[in-house]
Formats: sequence, C-alpha cells, structure tokens
Amino acid sequence: MIAPTAWQKSSFSGADNNQNCVHVRLAASGSIELVESESPETVMATTRANFAAFVKGVKAGEFDHLIGS
Repeated sequence: MIAPTAWQKSSFSGADNNQNCVHVRLAASGSIELVESESPETVMATTRANFAAFVKGVKAGEFDHLIGS
C-alpha cells in the first residue's frame, strides 16, 4: 500500500474556495483519483501511466480545442 496524498487542484483554478475545478490525488491503491468539485461524490480512478499520458497531451496542447483557446 502507498500513503495516499491530499486532494490537489491546479493553481489556475483560482482561489474561489475550491469551486469549478478538478481535484487529483494519489490513492492508497497506487492509482490516480480525480474528482470534479461540482460532483465530489463521483471519483474516477486511473493508472499512473494513463494519467501521465493525459498530462503530456494537455501540455502538448492536444485538448486546447475543447476549451476554445
């Protein structure tokens, strides 16, 4: 087992008391968990490898078209 981490959000989400953002943490199982602030009861889990691939895609701009930039 791994020591789970606290939920973390992007600094780009603003300081509006954790609203309108996605939170992420490392779970005790070793998976990465994500939760949307608008639906905190729904937790999605993925592998570290899948999350790393997604973050690389975000950094490369592969999802920019989804936010209209």
